[in-house]
Amino acid sequence: MSAAGFSYVQVVFLLVLIAFFVLYRHARQYLSFFAALDKEEFPLPQSLLAMGHALLQAVRYKYSTPYDQGLHKHLLELYGSTNARYFLQVFWANKLAYLLLGVLLVSFFLAALGAVDAVLGVFSLCLLGALFLAPDYDLKKKAIQRRLTVQLDFPDFLNKLILLINAGLTLQNAWERIARAKQKDTFLYREVERVIYEINSGKPESQAYEDFARRLRVPEISRFTAVVLQNQKKGSAELVPVLRLQAAECWEMRKNAAKRLGEEASTKLLFPMMLMFIAILLIVAMPAVLAMQGI
Repeated sequence: MSAAGFSYVQVVFLLVLIAFFVLYRHARQYLSFFAALDKEEFPLPQSLLAMGHALLQAVRYKYSTPYDQGLHKHLLELYGSTNARYFLQVFWANKLAYLLLGVLLVSFFLAALGAVDAVLGVFSLCLLGALFLAPDYDLKKKAIQRRLTVQLDFPDFLNKLILLINAGLTLQNAWERIARAKQKDTFLYREVERVIYEINSGKPESQAYEDFARRLRVPEISRFTAVVLQNQKKGSAELVPVLRLQAAECWEMRKNAAKRLGEEASTKLLFPMMLMFIAILLIVAMPAVLAMQGI
């Protein structure tokens, strides 16, 4: 290992540290932007998130690319139209925070080795790429899991609705009674309550049901909404029998959703475990590598 090579890698690491320090001081003004975040959902320190956000602000990122539009659809499902834009900014800050953390760890590891060969270079790039893309994978998994939880709750909601309509209530009154009961605080029941709020605020009933299906993006709810809208337009007296048939189908789908949800739980901690494994690997391998280099 040449002295020049060792010095060059160490200089790069020193520059990274200086850049981190400058960025950290500049990013402190954005800490309040992340104050309300759930720390279990976003486990990285808020200072790192603020650093990622500071970079985006520095380049005046507009969040308007086709990629951002795809992210926005998933975030719309998870957080609703009111918060989707905010969480798009949080998502990008989180991506860059993981990348910044990866750059710091990789540069430290390479500086300790004192040299960079082709294998280490490719490995470092792959690691940084994985850290940058991992939040996308996690977001898609969350969106899928949300749909599964909606599929688990929907048969129960549909049965309650059928019972109330069969007892003589109109669809809107039955819907409102379920919403006011607040027996569960889940994605589905929050959306059920939102429908009543929108109707009471002046939105046409049919439009509120259509928006309900569009937000949840679950096939069973789309079919349910189509039946409801057809009933409103044509005045069909077959609403309850049709809903009962759909409820029976939904209970079968609920069994499949429960099975899939159990499978998802086993991989929920995959990304944090991967980070821990990389950190442990670096800690264990570092003394051996330094010994081989004669340091």
